[in-house]
Amino acid sequence: MSTEHGPIYAKMLPALQSKMNEFHLYGYTTVTVEDIWIYCIRKIWRKKDVTQMGSHQIMNDILQILPAAFMTYTQIEAQRNSDWFSDLNSADLQILLNPKKDVENEQ
Repeated sequence: MSTEHGPIYAKMLPALQSKMNEFHLYGYTTVTVEDIWIYCIRKIWRKKDVTQMGSHQIMNDILQILPAAFMTYTQIEAQRNSDWFSDLNSADLQILLNPKKDVENEQ
């Protein structure tokens, strides 16, 4: 993903590394530069054309990321992208999705 907007990414790498170091200082040691960049692209700039933004605005947006906002975003994305029913077989899904039919059959 770091290749998306490659020249801009390369130019903003020092700010991204600084923000990553800040996250590591707060104990979020698994956060990478690419994670922060993806967050910016998908969340902060989702309705903006990054190529038309000024360098100062991009850098300001990166440096203003709050750890709480970033972690909330990553948790929501993890839940959104997870397959909650991967461990269930079709019978379990039927019970889950049609609980009244199962209760009627037992009586």
